[in-house]
Amino acid sequence: MYSDKKILACVDSSPIAEAVIAQATWASKRIDAPIELLHVLERQVDLSSHQDHSGSIGLGAQEKLLDQLANEDEAHSLAAREAGRLLLNRLRDRALAAGATSVDTRLRHGDIIETLAEQQEGSRLLVLGRALSKEQEAKIELGTHLEWVVRAANRPVLVATENAREPRNVLFAFDGSGDARKGVETLTGISLLRGLSMCVLMAGSPSGSDKKHLDAAVEALVKNGIEATSVTQQGKAREVINAALADDKFDLLVMGAYGHSPLRNLFVGSKTSELLRISRVPMLLLR
Repeated sequence: MYSDKKILACVDSSPIAEAVIAQATWASKRIDAPIELLHVLERQVDLSSHQDHSGSIGLGAQEKLLDQLANEDEAHSLAAREAGRLLLNRLRDRALAAGATSVDTRLRHGDIIETLAEQQEGSRLLVLGRALSKEQEAKIELGTHLEWVVRAANRPVLVATENAREPRNVLFAFDGSGDARKGVETLTGISLLRGLSMCVLMAGSPSGSDKKHLDAAVEALVKNGIEATSVTQQGKAREVINAALADDKFDLLVMGAYGHSPLRNLFVGSKTSELLRISRVPMLLLR
């Protein structure tokens, strides 16, 4: 699955970019894929310092204002491009120093979500960053778009967090739905988690088809080199996942995103700060 394609790591000028690089490099070495660093410059226009509050402005003044705005916009664009180029070069050097063998860079102007929708077609994995507090999140350009980026993705999304450990123990939130079973197919189609320990967690008391799906998932994962075992726990999905993560045993949370299962209720209608609130560790969201 996507064996000849790159890892697309989306970065901005915030501190979370370092975590994106670290976790993209980890993934690159695991699946032997090149990295492409993408930085999107979104156009932001602020006319507040040029507004005429008198309610009218002469034609000559309008033309002068438009010229001034055009010059300022061009200067800002040039400065932003240079800053973006320097950022990408620095992060590329960081990835290479961490062991990545092939790192390309791409600087784009436009809307982050639209750009990612275009660029993801050449990738097998997207890597994004997430802040762990509202204060951090407010300073992150990409973080404010995270929910919509994940919604628009048709590739697995690795959501990086700061100060994360290299994944060794993985928690897979599984509910037996068709989307969850497709997630198992995705995991068995790539080598990202091969050799790692995985707990396949199902909320409730599965029986009948749910129990069969759980057993089949573990069997498929084990056959593909993942050290998977299953655990069932009474309670609602959110509570069960929170409890499992609370003991700090797991380094990565894996789950489906925006499917049509009970887990879907964790996400739909949530704001970015709530979307990934349940996890203090990186998340692999399967599409």
